[in-house]
Amino acid sequence: MDEGRTVLARRSVLTRLQRGRTRLNRWNTGLTVVALVVANLLLCWAQAVEVPFFPFSVYLPVAVLAGLFLPPKWLALVDTTILLTGMFTVLGRGNGSANYWGAYAVLISVMVIMFWVAASRARLGVQGNLGETMLVDLRDRLRTQGELPELPPSWGAELSVLSAYGDSFSGDFLVTSRDDDVLELALVDVSGKGIAAGTRSLLLSGAFGGLLGSLPYDQFLDAANGYLLRQQWDEGFASAAHAMIDLSTGEYSLASAGHPPPVKFSAGSGRWQVLEGDEGPVLGVAESVTFPRITGRLGRGDALLLYTDGVIEVRNRDLRDGIDRMLGTAERMIGRGFEGMAAKMCAAARAGETDDRAAVLVWRR
Repeated sequence: MDEGRTVLARRSVLTRLQRGRTRLNRWNTGLTVVALVVANLLLCWAQAVEVPFFPFSVYLPVAVLAGLFLPPKWLALVDTTILLTGMFTVLGRGNGSANYWGAYAVLISVMVIMFWVAASRARLGVQGNLGETMLVDLRDRLRTQGELPELPPSWGAELSVLSAYGDSFSGDFLVTSRDDDVLELALVDVSGKGIAAGTRSLLLSGAFGGLLGSLPYDQFLDAANGYLLRQQWDEGFASAAHAMIDLSTGEYSLASAGHPPPVKFSAGSGRWQVLEGDEGPVLGVAESVTFPRITGRLGRGDALLLYTDGVIEVRNRDLRDGIDRMLGTAERMIGRGFEGMAAKMCAAARAGETDDRAAVLVWRR
């Protein structure tokens, strides 16, 4: 009974907050309309009395701002006001000269373009700067979801994700889950690059984040594959590397879905070793597939590295060459410790900014 009351109370609070946001948006729209109309009338007055250094082009910022922040029905009102005052300016001040008529035609063209932009945003329900705000929020959520959880003092971890051409969105992402002494990591590489893969990354990161830790670790890739198949995307495939690490014993279990092989550093030998083993196909391509797992143990000073193909892939070169080059970079850096190594590996990738790059390194102190 108490839980039911708590749920109803939360829903009531959320409803009041939503109503408050709706009223605030209406007030903001109304104030914007009034401000733009007043600004337009002031511009008309300034044009009529021929204020020095006050060109006819000052109408353009008003038309652009109206198109950015107003829904179509209010935009039509403001645009009509601008057109009428602009017409009076042309007839009164410009005496119908060709220069003023040309400027008036440019103003109309800008208003048509901004009305098309406003109508497009209205269809999506993201009027004004809400679209940009939503994208920023989604990007931040994607990054937050991939943040590494706090680990015991005897463990360390680092993540680096670099998108193609410096875009805000990347086709590579990490989802994590920690339940007591069990740490799960899933490094995913979605088909496509940068912004083109960003929407799929946002959707998959939420779905995969919900799967991770909510079912047995050895069923994660099977569930992820089934989810992707149900989406029926034209470019719906993705590669993934999944790791489960027992933070109390150091034992780990790894599985790959069309992903580059993980790499382990052994403190005893001071060498990096590619963990070869059978792997499953990429996610979202075939049903009833298996994802074999390999097991091992991380001792004191050992480390485990997961990475995407952007870190090692070079056009017209075998992936093994890219792995050897990556391990050579790691060998040179190991003397300075593991901190900063993932970021330097991504930065040193031969693919450069032409591909998304991601690497996650977990080590035991």
